[in-house]
Amino acid sequence: MRRYLFALILGLSGCAILVELGLWQLRRLEWKQAVIARIEAQIAAEPGPLPAPGETSEATKYAPVRLTGTTGAQELHMLSGYKGQGPAYEVITSFQTGGRTVLLERGLVAEVDKDVARPPVELTVLGNLHWPLERTSSTPEPDLSRNIWFARDVPAMAALLGAEPILVVAREVTGDEQAISPFPVTAEGIPNDHLNYAITWFSLAAVWAGMTVYLLWRIRRRTM
Repeated sequence: MRRYLFALILGLSGCAILVELGLWQLRRLEWKQAVIARIEAQIAAEPGPLPAPGETSEATKYAPVRLTGTTGAQELHMLSGYKGQGPAYEVITSFQTGGRTVLLERGLVAEVDKDVARPPVELTVLGNLHWPLERTSSTPEPDLSRNIWFARDVPAMAALLGAEPILVVAREVTGDEQAISPFPVTAEGIPNDHLNYAITWFSLAAVWAGMTVYLLWRIRRRTM
């Protein structure tokens, strides 16, 4: 009887823990879906003005803006890529607008067009504010001699280009795009694997339950 009781307690406890982990992931899924829906609504909202200097925060992240101004003479190139088409570079430059200079991520150029001369040009840009946190301890330092960056480091890029640490990612561009394809901000890249995690925990719970039934069956066979 003690063997039955121990196996039953072990089985029920393990199943309860695994099911609770699965339910927790479902709660996280609901939270993440709400976050993504909020970000999508923020991206698609009516454009407004640039935030005042020093007023950038998570509350203004993804906010749409419409700006008219002139691109800078110097570009920064971040290694990126076209899906299914190979390597490319994201072009980031300073942008003078309304008496201020901010960073503008104009979009992607193919690898062969990286170093093509693109003189300053006047543009009207519909874009979104963004504060990407891409740089980690494992991110290589930018190769300044070849003008290749491996992550968007807004403060460092702004300091190099003499701009405010405000990044606008272009969504629509009116004017001479100079063969640069806008690569707008979307919510597609935000990780949301909570459903897969929940399925994994529930599957483990089912396996644990099956192992418990098998263990009880083995105990019964031995005691017959």
